[in-house]
Amino acid sequence: MSMPLVDRIKMSLEGVGIAFEAMKANRVRAGLTILGVAVGVFVVVVISAAIHGINVSVAQQFEAAGPTTFFVQRFPIVFERCDDSGDSCKWRSNPPITFPEVEALARIPSVAEVLAQQGWGASIKYRDRYLASATALGTTANWARVNPPDMQDGRVFTEQEVRASSRVVVINTVAAERLFSGEPALGKEIVLETSGRGQQSRGGPFTVIGIYKEGASFLSGPERPKVVMPITSLSRHLGARVQWMGLVVKPTAGVPTDVAMDDVQAAFRALRGLRPSRESNFAIVTQDRLLDVYNKLFGMFFLVMIALSSVGLLVGGVGVVAIMMISVTERTREIGVRKALGATRLTILWQFLVEAVTLTATGAMIGLVLGWIVAMIVKSATPIAASVPPEAVVAALAMSAITGIAFGMYPAMRAAKLDPVAALRHE
Repeated sequence: MSMPLVDRIKMSLEGVGIAFEAMKANRVRAGLTILGVAVGVFVVVVISAAIHGINVSVAQQFEAAGPTTFFVQRFPIVFERCDDSGDSCKWRSNPPITFPEVEALARIPSVAEVLAQQGWGASIKYRDRYLASATALGTTANWARVNPPDMQDGRVFTEQEVRASSRVVVINTVAAERLFSGEPALGKEIVLETSGRGQQSRGGPFTVIGIYKEGASFLSGPERPKVVMPITSLSRHLGARVQWMGLVVKPTAGVPTDVAMDDVQAAFRALRGLRPSRESNFAIVTQDRLLDVYNKLFGMFFLVMIALSSVGLLVGGVGVVAIMMISVTERTREIGVRKALGATRLTILWQFLVEAVTLTATGAMIGLVLGWIVAMIVKSATPIAASVPPEAVVAALAMSAITGIAFGMYPAMRAAKLDPVAALRHE
């Protein structure tokens, strides 16, 4: 039992050596073969690393928001084209969410918190420093209870400041560093300005009352200057259109998400006077729904990955056939000698398959190394925590092996079927 295994190992090592000799003799063909396989494996590794990093980032953000949290929006998340009449997309006529509705939902026993929030674009100025592109987020006073910020200094705004539309802001560390360059920021006045389509510039001075750290992620994008303020201040002083306001709902502890969602939907429909036969003119979005949308989007990336890697592997496979056919032709007499000395068809077939797999494995290793390097660059330069999962490595090596076997089978079978007498006469 041990001799056949030892012989097979020796034969495999011999096949690997012959494969490298064939690469040296046919550098152009070998280079194209290795390049094709390397491109296919590279695409698989890079996209797998990116998707793995994005999955981790998305999971962390949903975990931070709380597993039972859900969202109430003016419009649903849909992928459909609306006609000019609007009959195909009746949700376009949904009325905006109002502050009285927010207060009413907050009084539901199964709901612990209802956070209203609205994003807007703004510029920030402090003395001679100017940030042309920043994000202004308006929220209600329970921002810190629903999405607890990582406060570095100061405090968040209070309920009284929200009701009074006070000119106070909490800025992130990016804005603090660019505006103040290490100087104390608390108590300083910054000037915010914003303008909407067809509107004059709105804004004025705001006092910094807090600084928080906001990590970059795939969903939120790279770190950029950001200010958080009372949503009433965003509307009154910056002219933001709160008809795009959305809600983050956090159920009471111990209450299932489905129960809280049913209560919110029933209360919202009652507030809007909707009869049972009418559809809801608002949307309740769960984290599962957001994950479904996310998976659909990245399903397309997966298909692109398969298509691109298949092209590369096809190029590599054609190269394998070409090189192995040349190898069979050049070694016909050698094959005849080996058969005359007792080598079986299986022995010849195995040797040539080992040579084919060696070609593709070389390309796979190059693709893996390059893919890992690019994944590290993506991880350091973007919010995507890209990392190469072990499954991607296994899949890449398996793909290269399958390519070598599939495309090397015909030349190997041709070599195995050679007539030993005719092969010995070959010049």
